[in-house]
Amino acid sequence: MTPHHKENQISSVVIKQIFLLAIILILAALICFNLAMFIPSVLGAITIYVVCRKYNFYLQEERKWKPWASSLVLMLASLIIIILPIYFIIDLLVEKLGNAQAYMDKFNVFVDKIHTFIKKEINVDILSEENMTKLKDSAGRFSTKALSGTFNTLTVIMSMYFILYFMFEKPRLFERILASAAPLKRANVSLIGEKMRKLIMANAIGLPVVALGQGIIAMIGYFIFGAPSPILLFALTAAASMIPVVGAAIVYVPICIFMIAEGQTGPGIGLGIYCLIVVGLTDNVLRFTLLKKLEDIHPLNTVFGIIMGMSLFGFMGLIFGPILVSFTLLLIQVYRNEFSDDETPELQLSQKDKNEDLENKIDLIV
Repeated sequence: MTPHHKENQISSVVIKQIFLLAIILILAALICFNLAMFIPSVLGAITIYVVCRKYNFYLQEERKWKPWASSLVLMLASLIIIILPIYFIIDLLVEKLGNAQAYMDKFNVFVDKIHTFIKKEINVDILSEENMTKLKDSAGRFSTKALSGTFNTLTVIMSMYFILYFMFEKPRLFERILASAAPLKRANVSLIGEKMRKLIMANAIGLPVVALGQGIIAMIGYFIFGAPSPILLFALTAAASMIPVVGAAIVYVPICIFMIAEGQTGPGIGLGIYCLIVVGLTDNVLRFTLLKKLEDIHPLNTVFGIIMGMSLFGFMGLIFGPILVSFTLLLIQVYRNEFSDDETPELQLSQKDKNEDLENKIDLIV
């Protein structure tokens, strides 16, 4: 065989690599397909682990607590502080909107009332009959799908804490396994870990705090101006505030129009002014103080993440969806760092990131 033909042949090493990668991908796909119902549990466990990580190390390594004791204490604390408020909002929405047919009847009356009022007052047909039907059908399908994704919440939480216990009990071993299993350069592993920590903190703490703050401030206005079902509106406003650009306005604007259409002109206008100024100010203050300190997430990541997350995980997708989208974009950056042949410089770590990278390496050695 000529040297030219030998150059064109695929080496046996490359064939073995491709064959092994194919087997790994097939097995990973089979595992994910058959254990898909546990994906929210895994994501939830990772989220709580990242949030409580430094406290776990503090209790185990500085306070010399038994691993099982620190694990149980942190799991209980996370249940009370993180899970229960979210579960309360989800349970409230499921309870109020659980009867899908009755809910859709009320929603249709609500939309018709707003549409008729706007058409009468400004003589603009904002929604044709065809679009009205599409809106109602879409709302029905989306709400039913989102609600159905919350009925297995208890199962998700139980399996999540089962996974979380083993992550908390031996955290050094868990992180060492993750770092060694990643087929990437050490710098890229460190980069992924740091960026994921910031993304999870922003989504698991930042967004819910902003949502809860806006929901509470809006609920005060709902009570003051006599809006219908203020507790339900609080839950809807808190959930809607996570959506960029439109945010809580997608709830309180239709409510204000509905109140004016019902003849409550003064309270409706008053609620609108209150929400625009007070609720809007709360949103800006929290976003430009809390979220900027955690991680600046692009609004498009959040929008598409919420749409995908709600479809996959129900209401829990409000947190997990944006994390998955941001993580996918991060992996694309890491891929360029790892395999690109061009002269594109690698992502540079700040001095703080470099110091934390060094600490992580020391942790792995220890």
